[in-house]
Amino acid sequence: DNYGNEKRTDQGSGGKHRNALRGKGPTPKAEDRVYHKAYKEKQATNRRKMADPRLAARRRAAKFSSESDDLVIGRNAVLEALRCGVPASTLYVAARIEHDDRTREIIRLAGIHGLNLMEADRLEMDRIARSSNHQGVVMKAQRSSILAAELVERADKKSRAMEAANSASARIAARPLFIALDGVTDPQICAVIRSAAAFGANGVILPERRSASVTAAAWKVSAGAAAHMPVARVVNLTKAIESLKERGYYSVGLDGGGDALVGETGSTDRLVVVLGSEGNGLSRLVRETCDSIAGIPMSNMVESLNASVAAGITLYSVARARREAGAAADAK
Repeated sequence: DNYGNEKRTDQGSGGKHRNALRGKGPTPKAEDRVYHKAYKEKQATNRRKMADPRLAARRRAAKFSSESDDLVIGRNAVLEALRCGVPASTLYVAARIEHDDRTREIIRLAGIHGLNLMEADRLEMDRIARSSNHQGVVMKAQRSSILAAELVERADKKSRAMEAANSASARIAARPLFIALDGVTDPQICAVIRSAAAFGANGVILPERRSASVTAAAWKVSAGAAAHMPVARVVNLTKAIESLKERGYYSVGLDGGGDALVGETGSTDRLVVVLGSEGNGLSRLVRETCDSIAGIPMSNMVESLNASVAAGITLYSVARARREAGAAADAK
């Protein structure tokens, strides 16, 4: 009569209690259990830390310096950037700073541009700039969003406008000139930017990888010349050079083993000069993409020049070749 109600020993539960047998993971730490005393003590400690003004200053400095590529450091660099209208958000000035004409002009321009003006003590300024050589002034600039295509179109438009000029010298001088850097590291880039601005180049092109960005060091050493010189970053430098060649540009790579001298090839054309790092030089693909490879004549005592020196010599040679070509054309 009790058939079917007896406990069977020859079969399992059919998975009915499977979930009950699963582990629930490691036991949480005491400070992570909301009902535990250690959790309340941890919360109280965090509140005390947040209220500590010294720790708050450190947090502000860490947040400010986490994007060090956007910092402009030093009085001359900050003043030049403000005069040129470089987009910025915040200006930090050291407390009890010894003011001069530059700092007074910086504060006045910062007010005109609507920057947040913050005062910090010496230690906090050192943390923000990650250096003690900030001269009591640090500005947070916004990243430039200029595209290489926009940069080239701007230069081409200016060149087309000058084609109607009566002077051959003016037409040749207005032909676009770009500097492309392949693997050049900071702080060499700052001196290249300064040379490019001095010789009237239309812009500097950098690959997103293998090259330095326009960092605080570049702003400081170039004395604000980066504000005058547009800098565009490209994903692939080789493809960027090929695109320029399709638009009628002549590309010259600078290398010690070149078969021509700087200033003797392509100087009067729409030109892009490609520079590599002192140690590695041009990468293989970039070298193969260039129309020609030019070198700088120098003594056997020196094997190579760094990018900044090579850029200055090359830009001077191009400028001299263009002046001579223009003078010869005007004399006819």
